Amino acid sequence: MTRVAAIDCGTNSIRLLVADVDPVAGTLVDLDRRMEVVRLGQGVDRTGRIAPEALERTLDAAARYSKVCGDLGVERIRFVATSASRDAENRADFVDGVRAALGVEPEVIGGQEEATLSFRGATGVLAARRPGPFLVVDLGGGSTEVVIGTTAPDAAFSMDVGCVRLTERHLLTDPPTASQMAAAHADVAAALDEAALTVPFGDTVTLVGLAGSVTTVTAHALGLAAYDPQRIDGAALPVDTVLAACDDLLARDRESRAALGFMHPGRVDVIAAGALVWHDVVARVRDAVRAQGRELAEVVTSEHDILDGIAWSIA
Repeated sequence: MTRVAAIDCGTNSIRLLVADVDPVAGTLVDLDRRMEVVRLGQGVDRTGRIAPEALERTLDAAARYSKVCGDLGVERIRFVATSASRDAENRADFVDGVRAALGVEPEVIGGQEEATLSFRGATGVLAARRPGPFLVVDLGGGSTEVVIGTTAPDAAFSMDVGCVRLTERHLLTDPPTASQMAAAHADVAAALDEAALTVPFGDTVTLVGLAGSVTTVTAHALGLAAYDPQRIDGAALPVDTVLAACDDLLARDRESRAALGFMHPGRVDVIAAGALVWHDVVARVRDAVRAQGRELAEVVTSEHDILDGIAWSIA
């Protein structure tokens, strides 16, 4: 048994998992799982640089996570950074700051490794309960990873669409206009066209969605009064139910979204774009499966994601 800390620093949030992992028995037991919205990717799509205030928010959170790791007696830490830090010209400032806060070297990983870690985290629990091949979709702030496989990834692709990137690029009014939504849909369609050259969407038997945009859409589809990870994790919803929940969130204004009891305050501004991306991914996979003479009946949501994959990777 090894006590590990996995840290995932994305475009919108930074998350921590402290867990006891036994790779021989194949068990992972959570001790602490938390998330802070720091919006590291604020403006990166436009400027190519991490904003000073975004860097400060992120490093403050890293320092708090360092204390949690110390208090819980963590033996190994792996800090993984994804889309925003991949794209930023000044990512060295980010790397130096994390090293000082946590005493570990942050890894700025590529989209392929991000997809592999997400696949491992999601299917580690689902594989015993659901049939493969699994199409695992990790919908982040700056990028969305799609990876297909049964026991291991067979193909993966990282798309440069995410809830923060599309919000800053297209969804500029509250609620967004029809022309803004059309431009965002066009970006997602182009990304899916490119992804489909690598990832055979039509082979999907179980579609699995990960990360905050997907879990928030799921909470909405379930009609939850408050965010409940136990009800969200493993939820299997009809495709039409998921698409309708996406459409409803996209049509709402900020005040209406903020009033939803399950909505994290840091997600209010970007969930419309997240819902738009998830809608288009689900619809594309449904159509690809249908083209092969089958039906995609359900969409599965997992609270187990890249954090779990990182934890397994260092145990």
